[in-house]
Amino acid sequence: MTKLSSAIPLLPILLLSPNSVSHSHSHSGSAVLANGFTSTPLRSSRLASSSTLLSFHKQTHAHAFLPRGGSQDVTTTSTTSLSSSTSATVESDIGPALEVITQQNWDLLSARGKAALSRLILYDITSGHHGQKHVYGDWPEAGEMDEEKKMLAEQIADLDGSYPGGLPAYLSKAKTLLQESADGTNPFAEFEASVPEGESLSYENPNADAHTGMTFSQAEQAGLTGIGDTVFVLVAGGLGERLGYSGIKLSLETNLCTNKSYLEVYAKYIQAMQRMAHLKTGKDHIRIPLVIMTSDDTDPLTRKLLEDNKNFGFDEGQVLIVKQDKVAALSNGNAGLSMKSKWEVETKPHGHGDVHHLLYREGLVDKWYTEGRKHVIFLQDTNALVINSVLPTLGVSIEKEFHMNSICIPRLAGEAAGAIARLEHKTDPEKSLVINVEYNQLDPLLSSQGDCKGDVPDPATGYSPYPGNANNIVIEMGAYAKTLNGEDKGVVIEFVNPKYKDDTRTEFKKPTRLECMMQDIPKLFQKEMGSEANIGFTQFDRWFTFSPAKNSLDAGVEDVQKGGTAPGTMSSAESDKYIQNQRKLKFAGVDVDVTEEADLVPIAGIPVTPGPRIILCPGFAITQQEVMQKIEGGKITKRSSLVLEGEDLKVKNLDLDGALVIRTGHDCDVTVDGLVVRNKGYDAEEIPEGADVPEEVAIRGYTMSKHEVMEIIINEPGKYHIGEDGEVKKVE
Repeated sequence: MTKLSSAIPLLPILLLSPNSVSHSHSHSGSAVLANGFTSTPLRSSRLASSSTLLSFHKQTHAHAFLPRGGSQDVTTTSTTSLSSSTSATVESDIGPALEVITQQNWDLLSARGKAALSRLILYDITSGHHGQKHVYGDWPEAGEMDEEKKMLAEQIADLDGSYPGGLPAYLSKAKTLLQESADGTNPFAEFEASVPEGESLSYENPNADAHTGMTFSQAEQAGLTGIGDTVFVLVAGGLGERLGYSGIKLSLETNLCTNKSYLEVYAKYIQAMQRMAHLKTGKDHIRIPLVIMTSDDTDPLTRKLLEDNKNFGFDEGQVLIVKQDKVAALSNGNAGLSMKSKWEVETKPHGHGDVHHLLYREGLVDKWYTEGRKHVIFLQDTNALVINSVLPTLGVSIEKEFHMNSICIPRLAGEAAGAIARLEHKTDPEKSLVINVEYNQLDPLLSSQGDCKGDVPDPATGYSPYPGNANNIVIEMGAYAKTLNGEDKGVVIEFVNPKYKDDTRTEFKKPTRLECMMQDIPKLFQKEMGSEANIGFTQFDRWFTFSPAKNSLDAGVEDVQKGGTAPGTMSSAESDKYIQNQRKLKFAGVDVDVTEEADLVPIAGIPVTPGPRIILCPGFAITQQEVMQKIEGGKITKRSSLVLEGEDLKVKNLDLDGALVIRTGHDCDVTVDGLVVRNKGYDAEEIPEGADVPEEVAIRGYTMSKHEVMEIIINEPGKYHIGEDGEVKKVE
């Protein structure tokens, strides 16, 4: 092993929490929010309760939100409406509450608990359903279970304060949607579907797209002109339970050659894009922010992952964490609250659609718009391939002036994946929109129109004419800010998906809740912008952009046994990353085998590539042009493993049969020419049945035995040459 190394300082980062408030005397009584906004309590009026009202002071108009948990005695003159419930800041009609709760019990509760509970009771009585009496009725006398009563009231206040319009609005909406579900209402009855306008780009096709007139590489270069004015948002509210992993999915290793986690891969890609923006624009001050949406389940572990890894190289203040809240679970068709116990409401995740309202609530989108940022890029947590599609998708968005652009893949007809469709309203063109349609809705919709054949393939391509939604989105900032500041404040259209006990469709097998998906934001674009909303898609080859890790090993094996070709396991995702890089190097002229479906070999029941295992780190190349410029000739055997990392690293005429890792630091200009590597390399070894291994190992079904490797690490700035024998020579 050859190493030249020197220490590289790691820059600190301020990890931000949206609900953290610290007080600073320098602001004359102002509260300084952790995200940099200032909340100034003015002195002319007092709120009816003691909950804090925070007003964001910016160059545009002000917003406000009500932070959750605890109370403070703060005064303000702000008249800005709250994005969440105002129940804790106004006098509530407590008369109905005192008819069912004794004065002694009422006096136990905090001001915010009283306000939220009185609103719930008033809603329940005036709606005529009395579906929530099990929550507030039959309380024992004061002196018995008093702490439990307080905890329930505080939880109701939390649920009330975290949902726009409060808990009554949530329950009212749920009642309507549950009734529509029970009635079998068709949400698309007034629409007809057609294939929307979009673009198709192929990494291996040198010809220009018919619509944009751009090749893949040209789209990437167009994206580079705008990447410095973007913000990345990573939705990461879920644990890895479906994968058979109890931790957060962002901490899982994307591959066993580098052992880098999903979060590190995303971080390094963003930093590489930032560096390319510096080169493209000459502006070294450019910083691309990253927002991570967490949940109660993932928030502490996400923060620890960042802290333990020195924030993966991000600058101070470059990362912001916003945490979504859970919503109340519902036990029946009358939207009755489901109780875990007499004193605790059961809650469930609301879905990643929360991200839009959270960004609005924290004032971030208006802030970004004021700063001149142009696009927001939304990513999912465990699809490492999709990051390759960001630059060309952004380039298409800029060229076509799309307000929203969905990253898509060719979709098999009948596949259990959503599709992008244009829904034409039958009577009002202003209500037409381009949006994701879930697979279980697409076939009934297509079966009711045209030739009534349903979700069938296009004979010319073998695929559905409707592109499959990879669920990663690029949104133009101006349209986004306008939409979020509209009536719904970023709360996307919700839905319910109850599992009924019987044909009466009133009782559920298990509690349900309102859900929302971030890809449903076009409904708000249509509402606020009408026919002016320009929404499209950019489609890429599957091998290039789509291989999520979402299923357990057992579920993946079962899918394969049924004839499936996309098991969606950690092992298939890792394999697809190697295959993607095989194809990139093949396109660059390297003599390398590219694994086709017939070449896959089973390991622990999942078909994976036999090799070579190739990782092109974002610090080496993120664009096609970079790969073509940095790789020249060479040959790599099937059993080999290769890792390349270094912004000024060039590899010519490599002859690899074994394992090779080259990592170079900043300001290290390194040329490898004619290097010959022969060693034992790496092997994937299947885990014996019944072996006691950590769950992060078990979910793959194999380990990587690293028998022998040539490792070249250069961190000392300078110019270097590495020849056939692997000797590192500093030439300047």
